Amino acid sequence: MASSLTKDSVRPDTPGSEKTFFGHPRGLATLFMTEMWERFSYYGMRALLPLYLVAPGGLHLNAGTATAIYSVYVSLVYLLALPGGWVADRFLGPRKTVAVAGLIIMLGHLCLALPAAASFFVGLGLVAIGSGLLKANISTMVGHLYKGPEDPRRDGGFTLFYIGINMGAFVAPFAIGTVGENVNWHLGFAMAALGMALGLAQYLLGSRHLSEQSSVVPTPLTAQEKAATLRKGLIWLAVAVVFYGLVGGTGHFTLNWALIPLTVIGLIVPILVIGRMLRDKDLEPAEKSKVRAYIWFFAAAAVFWMIYDQGGSTLSLFASSSAKNTILGWGFPVSWYQSVNPVMVMTLAPVFAWLWLWLNRRGKEPSTIVKFASGLILIGASFFVFLAPLSIAEGGHKAAAMWLAAIYFVQTVGELTLSPVGLSVTTKMAPRKYASQMMGVWFLAVTAGDSITALLSNPAVGGVNLDKTGFVALEAVLAVIAGVAVWMFRNKVNKLMGDVH
Repeated sequence: MASSLTKDSVRPDTPGSEKTFFGHPRGLATLFMTEMWERFSYYGMRALLPLYLVAPGGLHLNAGTATAIYSVYVSLVYLLALPGGWVADRFLGPRKTVAVAGLIIMLGHLCLALPAAASFFVGLGLVAIGSGLLKANISTMVGHLYKGPEDPRRDGGFTLFYIGINMGAFVAPFAIGTVGENVNWHLGFAMAALGMALGLAQYLLGSRHLSEQSSVVPTPLTAQEKAATLRKGLIWLAVAVVFYGLVGGTGHFTLNWALIPLTVIGLIVPILVIGRMLRDKDLEPAEKSKVRAYIWFFAAAAVFWMIYDQGGSTLSLFASSSAKNTILGWGFPVSWYQSVNPVMVMTLAPVFAWLWLWLNRRGKEPSTIVKFASGLILIGASFFVFLAPLSIAEGGHKAAAMWLAAIYFVQTVGELTLSPVGLSVTTKMAPRKYASQMMGVWFLAVTAGDSITALLSNPAVGGVNLDKTGFVALEAVLAVIAGVAVWMFRNKVNKLMGDVH
């Protein structure tokens, strides 16, 4: 955070330092704009997605199925960050992988823009694949711009990059959401494709400013490994084609033949990945102890993201059917609610950064565990707030927009308490052998949380109405209990964490 933004501070041996971006390597501007446009396309489409799924002019599905589709989609984005990192590490390198990712995302949005259900679901799949490839690698390339962790501008560079993420997320619902809801759904999706096209174009034009390290394939596959990987991939592809060909050919295929397996995968993969680490004989006892401690954080984060990501599904669908969506008599599209979180993040993130430093100087900064517990309690509190507009709606009235804004505010405060801490503790507790993969494990907490939501909301499995008072209260209580449990067992977790504080 305390980086210098003056041109005089630039070191001539830093990649891209001949031209600066607010005192940072010129390549940061390229990555900033790429991420901003990618987030513009992603969050704009995501703001429309649940609304389009239930709209009479859209796919006209029930709310439970729409929530399940939305949740599976979000879980896939984070699940695919793991293979996305693997592709860069073993095949293409980060720079080429991000270029391929941008192209796949753009094609995905173009498929969404076509007025056909089949192309729509193909588009969702492509956007998820592209997002997973990009998410895993673009932050890595930001790090490549600096001369290691000791570069004093590094934290400031990531801060600027984070602003780009939230700028794209903030503007997208106003542009894409308004066009999609008020003009034409598919034109809105086409705008998302245009945004990614602009991001990809400037990325290709500005890639010469990136570090040469971003073009390196860290651990390339041998010829034998490539052949084995290709063979396994083709076998699994053939199995899927034959299986779904039989299901479809016999007339039994429904959407749940795709949704439920993907949901189960989202729950099983995190367990398998963490279990593999615990069984790895190469890890030292201290490293395994840290992984056991990390399970507490992972489980808590899964509960957090299960509730938090309903801000784009359950809350959005509630706003569409049961909220006034007006301010001082002026109406606005439902998708605009998705801009509340990013603008609050941009406003409050500097405040939290200052607060932690201020408390640290006085020896009063809360521990990682206390911050984590606070984040869980806050996300639970947000759903306790949700009970008020639910009660208003059940009484036959429309809930005021400010109730929803209040929910998003509490969730944002919880996010800023838990998410940055989660990223930090993930890097600190990662075994040396899994230093890079551990960040993918953190993303898997999002996958697990959204997969639970998908199972609960899917009419063929849980069939739970997630916007009913009883279940919202149950989720709120669960989050608070999880937060209290993390706090109560803080001494045990601290012991498992060893030298990490």
